[in-house]
Amino acid sequence: MSSYEIYLAIIVMALVNLFTRAFPFIFFKKNHLPKSLDFLQRFFPATIMTILVVYSIKDVDFVNNYYGLKEFGAIIFTVVVHQKFKNYLVSIFGGTIFYMFLVQYI
Repeated sequence: MSSYEIYLAIIVMALVNLFTRAFPFIFFKKNHLPKSLDFLQRFFPATIMTILVVYSIKDVDFVNNYYGLKEFGAIIFTVVVHQKFKNYLVSIFGGTIFYMFLVQYI
């Protein structure tokens, strides 16, 4: 890639990032959100967490490697952390760090 193409890619990425951050303020100036966005706001985090759980156990070998105990231990840990703190970000990072600890040291 030439320098021109790299600079052009950076400019395009910056504009797209700016647009995605400014989009809600530009198009939804009213006090209430449309019902579709309210639905997404309410159910999207739980949907993402479900997808992450399914994705994390899809390749677990239940015959070897302690029968997936590390993965299920991390899932249970994540559920407990989420029940305690009620914060998706803390749950995802806590579960990931705990799983990485299990994989590296146990």
